[in-house]
Amino acid sequence: MRFDHAGIATDDAAALADLFSSLFDAEIAHDETFDGMRVVFLALENGYFELLEPLEEGTIAGYLERHGPGIHHLAVETDDVEAALETAREAGIELVDEEPRPGAWGHSVAFLHPRDTGGVLLEFVEH
Repeated sequence: MRFDHAGIATDDAAALADLFSSLFDAEIAHDETFDGMRVVFLALENGYFELLEPLEEGTIAGYLERHGPGIHHLAVETDDVEAALETAREAGIELVDEEPRPGAWGHSVAFLHPRDTGGVLLEFVEH
C-alpha cells in the first residue's frame, strides 16, 4: 500500500485549490460533483490533496459544522480493497464500510472507524 491522499473539508474548494496551487505548484488533476459535494484533487509528487466542499447536507457538511475546515481523512491506495478490509476485520478494526463502495473519481473505497485507528478516519482506495 502507499499513501494516496489527504481529504480536506472546506467551505470553498475553489479558493483552497487556488491557494494550494500557488503554495505547492500543484495542478488540479480532477474536479467533479459527487455525492452532494464538489471534490477537487490536486496532484502532488507523492499523492493528492482531495478538497471536499459540501453542496448539500451530508457527512462533510456535518463535519464542517462540528469541527470546522481541516483534514477529514487520510487514504491509502490498495490493489485489492476487499482484501484490505478483510485484514482490518481480522485485526479487530471497526469498519465504517463492510463492503467497498463507489467513491470519487470512479474509485472503489472503504473507510475504517477512527475509534480503532488512533483517532484518524482512514480510507482504503482502489483505483
